[in-house]
Amino acid sequence: MSSHAPFPAEGGVPADQLVSEQVTVRRSPRYGVFAAVGAALGIVVAMILATAFDGTSEPSPFTEVVYSPSQAFGFILLWCVPAGILLAMVAALVLEWTIGRRTRRVTVLHETVADPE
Repeated sequence: MSSHAPFPAEGGVPADQLVSEQVTVRRSPRYGVFAAVGAALGIVVAMILATAFDGTSEPSPFTEVVYSPSQAFGFILLWCVPAGILLAMVAALVLEWTIGRRTRRVTVLHETVADPE
């Protein structure tokens, strides 16, 4: 829905080159930031789990191999980082559905600039 009503000349621009239009503006979460925070939280949880569960002194019942603490941390990290990203993205989607519904109507100006020859 646009109303092409020219505004009076502003700042030396002829009035026929300025057009106002009604647009809808809404906020949306920055998904990259949510993914990065989720990955960081996954790393923190993996560090806590790796220090809390020190089951690396005995051989694994499946492979009969003794894993070092850094290997155990890596295995835990493989589960915690994707889980953290998944949970953060779900939180971003919930915010999108709840907060993203709030929209505003604003008036914007379009200025047509001709290339001087």
